[in-house]
Amino acid sequence: MWFRVEPGRGVPIYVQLMEQIRRAVASGVLAPGEQLPSVRELALQLSINPNTVSRAYQELEHEGIIYTLRGRGTFVAASSHTLTDRERLRRLNEAVEKLFVEAYQLRCTPAEVLAAVKKKVAGMGGKDTQKEEIEHDDE
Repeated sequence: MWFRVEPGRGVPIYVQLMEQIRRAVASGVLAPGEQLPSVRELALQLSINPNTVSRAYQELEHEGIIYTLRGRGTFVAASSHTLTDRERLRRLNEAVEKLFVEAYQLRCTPAEVLAAVKKKVAGMGGKDTQKEEIEHDDE
């Protein structure tokens, strides 16, 4: 598989794995129901401790992004639609906060941040997104 870790990056390896899996799920690279490598397999591939992979998988399972079937493997969850609106918005606000901290540290201007967000939203390509863009263009 395509996972990679950078031990000297200053970010825990399990967090790096989580970020990559979240990104792959959000972008559709990993589809609902798709099987992830086993803990042992991924640990060997990346030359890391199996406990590190296990921790990443456990955290992602707690978030509802993946699920494990004992004896069968670990899979991408169907959807996070089971979250309450309040929880979805809480997580979104957390992500936005992280974005702003990162943008501040990179000394990005508000215009640069907005342009990057708009580009990502446009790339989501869902009908709801296109409809919202049309509605906003009319304003």
